[in-house]
Amino acid sequence: MSGRTTRRPWTLRTRLVVYAVTLIAVVAAVIGSVTAIAFRSYMAGKLDDQLHEIARVAQQPPPGSGTMAPGGGPAGDEEPLAFIGRGTPDTFGAVVSGGSVTSSKVIKGPDARESAEELTQAQRAALEAADVAPDGEAHDVELPGLGGYRVQVVPSGAGTSVLVGIPTAEVDKAVSTLVLVEVCVTAAGLVAAGIAGAAMVGVALRPLRRVAATATRVSELPLHSGEVALLERVPDTEADPRTEVGQVGAALNRMLGHVGSALEVRQKSEMRVRQFVADASHELRTPLASIRGYAELTRRGREHTGPDTRHALGRIESEAERMTGMVEDLLLLARLDAGRPLSYASTDLSPLVIDAVSDARVADRASGGASGAVHHWRLELPDVPTTVRADATRMQQVLVNLLANARTHTPPGTTVTVRLRQARPDVPWVTLEVRDDGPGIPPELRPRVFERFARGDASRSRHAGSTGLGLAIVRAVVTAHGGLAEVRSVPGDTVFAVHLPADAVYGSGGEGAAHVPDGGDGAAPASRVTGAVPTPGGHDGAHASGGGGHAPAPAVGGSGHGVAHGPAAEATAGQAGGLMPTAPL
Repeated sequence: MSGRTTRRPWTLRTRLVVYAVTLIAVVAAVIGSVTAIAFRSYMAGKLDDQLHEIARVAQQPPPGSGTMAPGGGPAGDEEPLAFIGRGTPDTFGAVVSGGSVTSSKVIKGPDARESAEELTQAQRAALEAADVAPDGEAHDVELPGLGGYRVQVVPSGAGTSVLVGIPTAEVDKAVSTLVLVEVCVTAAGLVAAGIAGAAMVGVALRPLRRVAATATRVSELPLHSGEVALLERVPDTEADPRTEVGQVGAALNRMLGHVGSALEVRQKSEMRVRQFVADASHELRTPLASIRGYAELTRRGREHTGPDTRHALGRIESEAERMTGMVEDLLLLARLDAGRPLSYASTDLSPLVIDAVSDARVADRASGGASGAVHHWRLELPDVPTTVRADATRMQQVLVNLLANARTHTPPGTTVTVRLRQARPDVPWVTLEVRDDGPGIPPELRPRVFERFARGDASRSRHAGSTGLGLAIVRAVVTAHGGLAEVRSVPGDTVFAVHLPADAVYGSGGEGAAHVPDGGDGAAPASRVTGAVPTPGGHDGAHASGGGGHAPAPAVGGSGHGVAHGPAAEATAGQAGGLMPTAPL
């Protein structure tokens, strides 16, 4: 198993909200960036205007002197940095001669004359390294300890020049404040947009959720069988083709209408087929009985018949009997499909199991013939009655079909174990298992083993003597009792399990293991007796349906090998070890 976990997919509502918030964030980022750049450009222009004004003042003589140098600056006998006293705090001035700063002043306080200080050596070195061009434009210079400055060169004559500069800290602070405000406002706006968007998208998607709810209810309907009333429809308010959701709702309504019509046609067709099968099966019973009677009468008559004629009459009787069994099976299935009520009564399954195994053992010996090939039959029964609310006749048929299936489709020498598990108050299920150690069911046949006319032999051979309806009858009868029939099969271990609801009152003295109908194995009953009786019969082949409900069971006495059982079975089995077979259904 991969260690990577699959990321949970986003819902449509989440995607729409995330996309909308992302789009708003991108727009806000673009607007904020453009605003910050424009504001900084505006503030830088204002700062440059202020610098140009200081540079113009630096070119004028101090008030009252009236003399200027030939280059336009102050006369040589005047202080070249006297204009600094008329500047703003942190404004500096420096006299540069031959590329070196000869004198400098920077205002450190509100009183320009008293707070003027010399630039440090590092600051003068930074000015010299900047090598500001005397082009009358403002340039950016970084002074250690003072920060960023806008600097302009003012010619002063006599081979010297004056550098004037004003700090950019106020501009930087204003731009930073603007960016911070934009970020906070944008974040708050995105949160508000996310909340409002989630609410609005939720309201907008409400019709789509109602359409999905309708589809979910339809998906939970049992559409695979029986009469289905497909009345679910999307409300008209969500089926308006002028909207996107309405188009989906209208399309779903049309599809449900088509599906409902198809289901109605299917149900009518199934009812016609079932009625035909029931009618045909009922009508065929009389002619088949007549065929069997006339064939037997002719065979037993006083007129002499040759061996070929006797063989032909025997084959007619045999085929008529087999056809009668198939007709009876089809009629039973048709009745179960029609929901005909069964004769329910409190039924102890232990005697039924003993009788069914007795019949199967005798039929196994009879089918073995001269070869003597037999199956090994085992019983595992609890020592208390195992009662269910069931139709005893139909449950006997279920047992006969399961045992006939195991006998017919496993090779000689296979051990067939019939196990009955007792229910408990907290697990009200009685479980009947027919287990064998044969070759198993082919994987391709296993999903449809309970279907009608499902066969392990693709050629649909009749040599096995099955009709392909045995396991279908098992499932139909068990389902009519509110139970579950299932199969688990691997080579060497095949289990057909029947789970039935226990009767409201059942024995409390047993310690048989309870078993819920999930296919798992429970513990064996605490008190049971197991018998093993080798008997003939069977041929090689995989398990398949079609055990049929008419396993031959001649009324013969038991052999010397009796199958021991608990008290619940002793009352039925009789004395002295014989398994007394019952008459076939």
